[in-house]
This record gives sequence, C-alpha cells and structure tokens, in this order.
Amino acid sequence: MERKKMLFVYNPKAGKAHIRNHLLDIIDIFTKGGYEVTVSPTQAAGDAVHLVRDREDIYDLVVCSGGDGTMDEVVSGMLQGEKQLPIGYVPAGSTNDFANSLQLPKTMKKAAEVVVNGMRFPCDVGAFNNGHFVYIAAFGLFTDVSYETKQEVKNILGHMAYLLEGVKSISAIKSFHFKVTHDGETIEDDFIYGMVTNSNSVGGFKKITGKNVSLNDGVFEVTLIKMPKNPLELSMVVTALMNSDLNTKYMYCFKTAEIFFESEEEVAWTLDGEFGGDHKNVAISNLAKAVDIIVPGEK
Repeated sequence: MERKKMLFVYNPKAGKAHIRNHLLDIIDIFTKGGYEVTVSPTQAAGDAVHLVRDREDIYDLVVCSGGDGTMDEVVSGMLQGEKQLPIGYVPAGSTNDFANSLQLPKTMKKAAEVVVNGMRFPCDVGAFNNGHFVYIAAFGLFTDVSYETKQEVKNILGHMAYLLEGVKSISAIKSFHFKVTHDGETIEDDFIYGMVTNSNSVGGFKKITGKNVSLNDGVFEVTLIKMPKNPLELSMVVTALMNSDLNTKYMYCFKTAEIFFESEEEVAWTLDGEFGGDHKNVAISNLAKAVDIIVPGEK
C-alpha cells in the first residue's frame, strides 16, 4: 500500500528550542501512522510561508511545529497556495494561545498522535489588508515588546496588565485615535489597546476575549480599551484585565465579521505575536472555515 506523504515544517528556535529533544520521537509517530515524512526546518522569519506555498503537489498533509507565529506562517502559505490541505499542529512555543483554543495536548508526543489520529476542524482565519492572521490582530500599549524580545516574550496582554499597574502617570501612556467602522456603526475614540481575536485566550489569559467564543462561527471578538481619563480609571482597566472582565464602561466589546480602522498616523500592529507592519488604514475580515486543522477526536 502506498504511504501518504507529509510535509513537516518546524521552527527549531520556538519556545526554548524544546523540539530538539523530541524531534525523532515525533517523526517516528508520524511514520508509524503511515506517513512518508519530508522534514523542513525553518531558518528565518517567513520561511514557513514559502515552504508551504511553494511545496510540490505530492503531499496529503502539512504539519507544523513551533509557536503560534509559525502556525500563522503555515496557514498564510496554505491560503496563498493553489491546493488546500489539512494542517496538523505540534505546539512548541512559549504561550501557544491558539493551540490551547484548539484543545491540543500540552506534550509534543501526544500532539503528534493527534495529527495522526485526530479529525479535521474547519477553522476561521483573519484577512488583514493583504495578509492573514490565525487568532489575533492587535495594536497599542506594549505590543512592541514582542518585536524587541524575539522569541522570549510573546505574552502581549499579560505584560500589558502588569506594566499598566506600574505606570505612575496617565501622561506616560500613548493613545491612538481611530475611527472604527463595523456592521453599519462608527466609533471614534482614543484607545490604548485594541485586539481582534479568534481565540479563547491571549497571552495565556483565558476568557480575556469574551464569552461564548467559537473558532468557526464566522465572527471575531473585538476589544478596544479606551484611554483612561484619570488614575482611578487606569486602575479599573487594570482590574478588569486581571479579572478577565471585558464588560466595563472603559472598553468597547463586540463581535463582527468585518471591521475597518482609520487613523491619521501610522500605527504598529501585531499579528499572532509577530510584527504586522505600520498602517493608517486596516481592513479585517473573517474568512469563515478557511482552513482545516487536525484536532483531537475520531476521524
């Protein structure tokens, strides 16, 4: 019987290079599962996009191992390619928000077994101007931390909450003025942080994206945190973040399939924990059930 073919793309630097201790075991699980495995380690940012997009038309499955940023690249490469294949994910990053939302196992060997034995899950993906994101597009306070610390720091929202607590003065906080349009409604305000998400957690904080989150319902969860007017409001924002309470008068929280951001200045965005460029105008839309991801369950 002819063996199925798998393209296995992994980031050797993800997390604390944890995959190096498990690589042979993972490949062994794939091989025993009936796959002929082609292994492609990434060497630089963007490699996974090209490896998946430009792959030969011989594969039945694409699997990635790394952090959520690696998964982002693999999904982007798949969407840019001609033939759509299911995607397996063996998390190896430092936070793995998206993997947690998919309820993938914490250990790499068990995650590899899910790739072989699991079922397809049609998952929403975000379109961001000319690019894509898997679970979060964000701007604002301290999001640049993740760009400067490379692999070590991906915990955007967690760092924001703790760093806000240490801010001594409102004047030390930068705000961003946006006109935000969604579902026929326009919001114009000053924000210190905003996120458009398709995830149950951000930065390891569970339920911070809201209630009743589904990864394939065709809509995003949006949270826009308004600029505090005084130290008391700042304290209330911090408390809300720490308690995963988004229903406050200091934030806009809603669900939408399409949203537009307009600003007079260029604003830096992060996509799945990686730098997403500086933009004045951003159009985000939900690509409902755009990719199939292998998750726990019976085939």
